[in-house]
Amino acid sequence: VSEGPGRFSIDGRVLIDKWSQPKAMGVGDFLGAPETQETLTLEAGGTYLLTLEYAKPEESPLAMVRLGCLPPQPADAIERASTLAAASDVAIVCVGFGGDWQSEGFDRPNMDLPGKQDALVEQVAAANPRTIVVLNTGSPITMPWLSSVAAVVQAWYPGQECGNAIVDVLFGDANPSGKLPQTFPVRLEDNPAYLNFPGENGKVYYGEGLFVGYRYYDKKKIAPLFPFGFGLSYTTFDYGPLSLSAQEISPDDTLEVSVEITNTGQRAGKEVVQLYVRDQQARLQRPEKELRAFAKVQLEPGERKMVTLSIARDALAYYDDLAHEWVAEAGEFEVL
Repeated sequence: VSEGPGRFSIDGRVLIDKWSQPKAMGVGDFLGAPETQETLTLEAGGTYLLTLEYAKPEESPLAMVRLGCLPPQPADAIERASTLAAASDVAIVCVGFGGDWQSEGFDRPNMDLPGKQDALVEQVAAANPRTIVVLNTGSPITMPWLSSVAAVVQAWYPGQECGNAIVDVLFGDANPSGKLPQTFPVRLEDNPAYLNFPGENGKVYYGEGLFVGYRYYDKKKIAPLFPFGFGLSYTTFDYGPLSLSAQEISPDDTLEVSVEITNTGQRAGKEVVQLYVRDQQARLQRPEKELRAFAKVQLEPGERKMVTLSIARDALAYYDDLAHEWVAEAGEFEVL
């Protein structure tokens, strides 16, 4: 039963009593509320009277309660998985979140996988070092088992063709070419918003300012678990030296940045070339570097292609909140 003003009884015996906690709750509060669980032993063929009572505080526009049941789980489920993994060539463990644990309508309490999923991965990996972990998650998680597994596939939530897509990647019929659109920190405390979220007295202070995402980790020199823009594939790529169309540009000019990419592996694949700019010296505080352009290029084994990206004045500018305008100062910039 989700937290809130409610009470659950079976044959008149109260099992869960939250009646003393009437409080106003929004939809987000309800969906993200912790659950209270009790274990029942019922006789096969028996008939039982289940009674669920709930109330709505006067100040709340909503009255919601959720009741559910889980089938009995074998006490040795993880041990059985480990035994099966030890007898297999490769172990594939699919873990992640369901709609009860992750949604747009509420926040997770931490970065851990729910339940005993970490223990499952750890014990399967101990039984078989050729363990692949497939993550159906929508945001970063802690991975205490990372050094013990052979591979991690970040599958996100691909939709109804999820199974076919993951199988194509695992069997090599498709070469994964994705890059992380966010930073995966080692722990929740490393997150830029950790000290300011969820806030106090109904207000959240966006204290990270400019330093959201990778900008924060760069500035604080905090090593992430996986950086923004990270992603492996079944082939490898080599980057040639950067070539600039000019060493100096005026405010109305566009700088062309070129780099030759070579597929040095045995498989066709795609690489995402990411162009960052670092302001060497600015009047206001700036990030260490900022993503200003990117392009995905597909290459056959041994193939080379020249990738050209453009930088205009807006890629060198920052917003001056005192002047109320975008400012691109004269000076030196580093292209990475």
